[in-house]
Amino acid sequence: MNGKVLKKRMKLKVKGKHVILSLVGLVLGFIMAFSYHFTQVNDTDKAITNGQWERDIELRNQLIAQEEKNRQLQQELIEKQEKVRETEEELAQEEQVFFNLAEDAEKYRMFLGKVRVRGKGVTVTLADGQYNPNEDNINNYLVHEHHVFNVVNELYVSGATAVAINGQRLSHNSYIVCNGPVIEIDGNPHPAPFVITAIGEPDVLSSALNITGGVKDRLVNENVEFKLEVNQEIILEPILGS
Repeated sequence: MNGKVLKKRMKLKVKGKHVILSLVGLVLGFIMAFSYHFTQVNDTDKAITNGQWERDIELRNQLIAQEEKNRQLQQELIEKQEKVRETEEELAQEEQVFFNLAEDAEKYRMFLGKVRVRGKGVTVTLADGQYNPNEDNINNYLVHEHHVFNVVNELYVSGATAVAINGQRLSHNSYIVCNGPVIEIDGNPHPAPFVITAIGEPDVLSSALNITGGVKDRLVNENVEFKLEVNQEIILEPILGS
């Protein structure tokens, strides 16, 4: 009987050990499974974190590169704007030069008598004086070429842009000479009275002729009849064949 009890106890001990070992194995398996799962989760999170970090670095580098490119483009824009400004200044200067040349050319054509001229001005009429029978020399009462020349010269000096005598336009190489009872202008004879028309500022031209001791006073003292009129419009035709 004692033998049966002993065997029964040994069987119980063996079964108790199996239960403990099973529990230990189960716990160890759970721990290993949990550790493996935790490791996998950490590796996945770490992989995601590394990927995001690399993406952030890439985007940051792209942003830096774009900002650098924008700075370069902005600098190029500033340089091109400066070139445009310099070009505009050069064109403005050239335009002013061309304008001045065209203006000078027009003035030269007026002085040469090659273009029709219209504008305000004055008309000066020179006529022979009333002859005094007691005088021996009638030439002292006639208008001579130097009288006409003095008036024309004073008009030009005072800013006249165009002058004509008895309708004949004067040019830069015109000449006036006496030929008996008439005067010749560029070879064309003209009798008195001599009507001198000039385009220019009327007030300036009138003041220059009427100045005390000036042209008008000298001509009157030499028995020349002098008449001055202000005109709001004078038209002088170009010289034929010019």
